[in-house]
Amino acid sequence: MYRRNRRSLQFAALAAGTALLATACNAAAKDSASDSSASSGKSFTLVTPDPVGQNEFLKLAVTGVEAAAKAHDGTKKVYQSSDTASEQQNVQAAVDAAPDVIVLVGFEFADLVAQQAEAHPKQQFLVIDACTTKTYENVSCATFREHEGVYLAGAEAGLLSESGKVGAVDVLDTPQFRRYSDPFAAGAKKVAPKTTASTRFVGGQSPFDDSARAKEQANALLSGGTDQIMAAAAAGNYGVFEAAKAKGAYAYGVDVNQCTSAPGTVVDNVIKKTDVAVEEGIKQVLAGNTGKTISYGLKEGGISLTGLEDGVDTSKCVIADHKDVLTKVEALRDQIVSGELKVDDPAAS
Repeated sequence: MYRRNRRSLQFAALAAGTALLATACNAAAKDSASDSSASSGKSFTLVTPDPVGQNEFLKLAVTGVEAAAKAHDGTKKVYQSSDTASEQQNVQAAVDAAPDVIVLVGFEFADLVAQQAEAHPKQQFLVIDACTTKTYENVSCATFREHEGVYLAGAEAGLLSESGKVGAVDVLDTPQFRRYSDPFAAGAKKVAPKTTASTRFVGGQSPFDDSARAKEQANALLSGGTDQIMAAAAAGNYGVFEAAKAKGAYAYGVDVNQCTSAPGTVVDNVIKKTDVAVEEGIKQVLAGNTGKTISYGLKEGGISLTGLEDGVDTSKCVIADHKDVLTKVEALRDQIVSGELKVDDPAAS
């Protein structure tokens, strides 16, 4: 599982606040392909918490800011961070450049944005997959309704399970993280009412990065007969996949297509379309709809399953071989989009 995925699963706590560095020297590498081109349009800067590389989650964010620049006859810059120091440097560099909108992906930027938003009230910020604790008129946020996609993955599990037992390996036992386990059980029981479901939690000192503990929890489920597991263990997902493969069971990934990590084992993935959130978020900011948090789910196209997207046949996902299941899941998706079916959100207050 991508390091970005560990962070994107985090909703319960924000990164510890740190003092901003005075300068932006030695900032991480940036993509400045359109920096020097003359344009009378808008300017956008994207700051990532990690190098983009082959990280599909962050590559989608880059796609989103590129689309926004094209739509508004503007320019874009991408600052790629690699650690806390470069995150601070890149945020400062972005603020110093004063673009129309600064886009940041991840909870680790929340404290930095809060500080900069107060110091630069005319600068517009867009935070993706997180938000600041305090509301600011110049800080807009985009979050995701992951539970809707998890519900659909659960429906796939219920339809495919031979044992009638499904489960989830979750990071922590909190309402926010149960968005990745409770709806999975609900979706399975929707299509197969006799299904039983169990959840195991990674916990420990490093719940987001402990593949060994995640594998142990998966094995505990498998030993009880579970044959379909929602892997919501962040970096520990690989441990879940290994356990499932060894027992001939199946797993489900998150955020991006993880089927390529374990072909024949990963059935499908609950994907977050950061490109949609970035492009639409920028559009809202430029329209003056600022200082708000917009939620993206199935209806807005911000959440989906790999199986419901174009290219599923080459995705290496097991679900590609079960078109009949996808047909039923598509019907459930349409019911959720129309409002006919409501998926309970464990994190709802």
